[in-house]
Amino acid sequence: MEEENATELLQRYRRDRRILLNFMLSGSLIKKVIMPPGAVSLDDVDLDQVSADYVLSCAKKGEMLELSEAIRAYHDHTGLPQMNNAGSTDEFFLVTSPEFSGSPPRRAAPPVPAFKSPPIPSFLPASAPLEPSPVPDFASSPVQSSVARSESFSSQQVQELTVDDIEDFEDDDYLDEVDSRRVSRRNISDAAELVPNLPLFATGITDDDLRETAYEILLACAGASGGLIVPTKEKKKDKRSKLIRKLGRSKTENVMAPSRTPGLVGLLETMRVQMEISEVMDIRTRQGLLNAMVGKVGKRMDSLLIPLELLCCISRTEFSDKKAYIKWQKRQLYMLEEGLINHAAVGFSESGRKASELRILMAKIEESESFPPSTGEIQRTESLRALREVAIPLAERPARGDLTGEVCHWADGYHLNVRIYEKLLLSVFDVLDEGKLTDEVEEILELLKSTWRVLGITETIHYTCYAWVLFRQYVITSELGMLQHAIEQLNRIPLKEQRGPQERSHLRSLYTKVDVGDDSRDVSFLHSFLMPIQRWADKRLGDYHLHFSEMMQSMSVSDRDQIESYISSSIKSAFSRVLLAVDKLEATHDHPLALLAEETKRLVQKDSSTFMPIFSKRHPKAAIVSASLLHRFYGHKLKPFLDGAEHLTEDVASVFPAADSLEQYIISLIATTCGEENIDFYTKKLSLYQIESVSGTLVLRWVNSQLERISNWVERAIQQEQRHGPSIVEVYRIVEETVDQFFALKVPMRLTELNSMFRGIDNAFQKYANRVVEDLASKEEVIPPEPVLTRYKKEAGIKAFVKKELFETPRLPDERRSVDVSVRTTRTLCVQLNTLYYAISQLNKLEDSIWERWTRKKPRDKFTNEKSKSMTRKDTFDGSRKDMNAAIDRICEFTGTKIVFWDLRDPFIETLYKPSVSQSRLEALIELLDTELNQLCDIITEPLRDRIVTSLLQASLDGLLRVILNGGPLRVFSPSDAKLLEEDLEVLKEFFISGGDGLPRGVVENQVARVREVIKLHGYETRELIDDLRSLSGIDINMQGRQSKLGADSNTLIRILCHRSDSEASQFLKKQYKLPKSCA
Repeated sequence: MEEENATELLQRYRRDRRILLNFMLSGSLIKKVIMPPGAVSLDDVDLDQVSADYVLSCAKKGEMLELSEAIRAYHDHTGLPQMNNAGSTDEFFLVTSPEFSGSPPRRAAPPVPAFKSPPIPSFLPASAPLEPSPVPDFASSPVQSSVARSESFSSQQVQELTVDDIEDFEDDDYLDEVDSRRVSRRNISDAAELVPNLPLFATGITDDDLRETAYEILLACAGASGGLIVPTKEKKKDKRSKLIRKLGRSKTENVMAPSRTPGLVGLLETMRVQMEISEVMDIRTRQGLLNAMVGKVGKRMDSLLIPLELLCCISRTEFSDKKAYIKWQKRQLYMLEEGLINHAAVGFSESGRKASELRILMAKIEESESFPPSTGEIQRTESLRALREVAIPLAERPARGDLTGEVCHWADGYHLNVRIYEKLLLSVFDVLDEGKLTDEVEEILELLKSTWRVLGITETIHYTCYAWVLFRQYVITSELGMLQHAIEQLNRIPLKEQRGPQERSHLRSLYTKVDVGDDSRDVSFLHSFLMPIQRWADKRLGDYHLHFSEMMQSMSVSDRDQIESYISSSIKSAFSRVLLAVDKLEATHDHPLALLAEETKRLVQKDSSTFMPIFSKRHPKAAIVSASLLHRFYGHKLKPFLDGAEHLTEDVASVFPAADSLEQYIISLIATTCGEENIDFYTKKLSLYQIESVSGTLVLRWVNSQLERISNWVERAIQQEQRHGPSIVEVYRIVEETVDQFFALKVPMRLTELNSMFRGIDNAFQKYANRVVEDLASKEEVIPPEPVLTRYKKEAGIKAFVKKELFETPRLPDERRSVDVSVRTTRTLCVQLNTLYYAISQLNKLEDSIWERWTRKKPRDKFTNEKSKSMTRKDTFDGSRKDMNAAIDRICEFTGTKIVFWDLRDPFIETLYKPSVSQSRLEALIELLDTELNQLCDIITEPLRDRIVTSLLQASLDGLLRVILNGGPLRVFSPSDAKLLEEDLEVLKEFFISGGDGLPRGVVENQVARVREVIKLHGYETRELIDDLRSLSGIDINMQGRQSKLGADSNTLIRILCHRSDSEASQFLKKQYKLPKSCA
């Protein structure tokens, strides 16, 4: 069909070229035209071989034109190439001069097919214009050489224009402008299948023949009402000035349509323009019809046998072109044959004798044109007279109850009349925009009713034909307004009970034969037009994705099985096209199955948003049917890939997300259609891809390998602590890389895979925390053993062995302190504390980041799994937090104990208050404590400062208690020392408060309170302490928890008495507890 359109357009170009050359040569543009040898007039010159450039050059220069030179110039320029692509830029060889040729065509000239194009089917409207383009110069095209000169490009599809027709074109400015502004919306390929079930014409009459005959009938019917007049031709204007004015008109100038003459005269003129009838033909036909009415008083013009009357009343002399006359005469004879013989409304009763006679007479009329003028005219006149005698009785036979002579039935045969009426109905379309109706549509339709008598048209036939024409125009232009109008006309077709008995009888007689396989069957008039529409609609709905950009709101199909058939067929075809398109794509980084999933998802989206809302009005589950089919089709392609997936490859990472996205979209679409309560019922019918299950297994394998890598890094980095703990930073870098890679995996995942990663990271950090404190010395290893409890001895002498075994304080030698006990430096301990704190702080950020990214990755789990997710978040890294905080507490406690009992053992534990309180005060230790404290604060991170300083405070108080309660036999305290001890305690307290820059006063007061109670006991007299101790029942040195009246336990009271330098305390301890004497 595309090649047919190209050929038709090429023929139009050549025809217009001939018309323009004929116009220029016959007018005053050329000073003088010299005919070539052997030519008498322009009719003897083949204008196709005349160089248009040569003619324009002569017109510009005002010179005489020798046609022989113009023909020679045409052949000389034929061999010029059109363009050359050999250089860096395209080089064009212009046959015409640019300043006279105007702008180049906006589209290339259509190619000339090597074969002769078949006739255009009759369903294509001859009045529908093609979009005009600048006339190409075919002389410069190599295609011309392949076409024989004797072969005419003018076929039966295109009306041949003559010199007489030029007058009409040159006098009609409006038509010229209309041709330059037409909007072509044709889609001929779609209309090719839309052919009514009517037999072909045996005579081969074309759409142009039918169109011209239809106009002749219209004029006759208008004449019956007295509206037929012959317009007078105005005097021709100067052709040269008209051409110059047209050539000089601005392209942007608006085209103003001339005002229409009111009444029937103006309407007929509009019809002439709409039906593309020339003024010459119009005038000739009007005059012929008026001449035919001469002497026929009382006879209506629409009761004439129009083709016969025109043959009799229009002579050869009215045609300046003999070929045009022969073609016109042949058309009239063919119409008589089709109307009276081939498709007569009333059958023959004489076994076809008259039909044979008619054919013989028609052949004689045609034969007369080959005779000499005198002989041919005689034969033509006699044949016409005989033809009238035979044809008039046939045409005036009564039908449908009318009287003889009332109606002429030459053209109301079923097949011919509807084809002629179709051409009349085509005039309702706007010549500027084929997708719209003309403004005079109502007047035109009213005028067409006058042709009903001649063509045998009834209301049913009219609405059926009009709906057919509108529907075909919709198919050609894709204008929805045409479809709506067509549906309105179909709704106006009267029902059987609304038709009169005469019309019912007439319609029952209208049948045609249709081949169905090897058989044929009769098809009624309505079915002959409506069945092709039904077939066309079924075929398009069977692949609505291809044929419709949107579904018509007026679709009337209500059969659910039929709708499911449409959906199934169209979905299958659309998916096949998508599959084929994906297969043809060049290799990209995406797997073909991933691309197929994306395209299938787009198909589902388009189907659900564009087509399903309309189908769902007739079939509530249409969207589910469509989505389920696409899910199944893609599943068949996906299954082999799923079965072969064993590792997280690039193909898996490409296919799995796309397939899962498609499936989830389809499920959500089904849920929207059927409701959440019924979603389980429909999803069970789907064969789910189980992508999350397959993907989850692959992800778990990957996670386990990454967790093993993290564990190895923990082992490698544990010993690399410095100020900011790069070991944990390195571990976190590995962890974050793993998390980034985890979420970079575009494959579908479940909460199971996330929890597995959480557990692995939690175990890694627990391992790190435990490894940090694994080699840390215990607190007991840095605290010296407590001395043996002894009572005060007043005597100066004592045996050496008693002194050695009972009263000497055991101490570790200095060399054993560094060898037997491995104690980390304060700096190392602070770095480890910083590292653990960094780990905890980053752990919270890591946890929040993982959950946030998981929420973005799995938004559909936001509500369904909110409860389980919130519970999981609470203990995600609970083990790591617990172990890290325990490690921090242990290191802080060990650091304070180490400073007091290890680093400051000599000045604090061994020397303080020796030999007496007054001679060795605590104030001397403040500077040493300040040095240690500064070292801690320089290294420790700010959030841990108070915790480590509090540990040092606790250790300092523990050391002070050790001195005043377990200070050994060399430390002696009296009640008077309590005031000094209280002052030292206050100094220690203020040191840690540091004027508000240190620990909070409340924290320090709480810690100091326990030591203050012991110092207070040192202020009591020995008798009071002994009485208070005796008040406790079940006296035992090791008893704990029992409180005396003074608020102390027995153990504390005994230790205070051990450090009293009076005989009463010594005697009491000797008597009650059998404590040995000290060496002092």
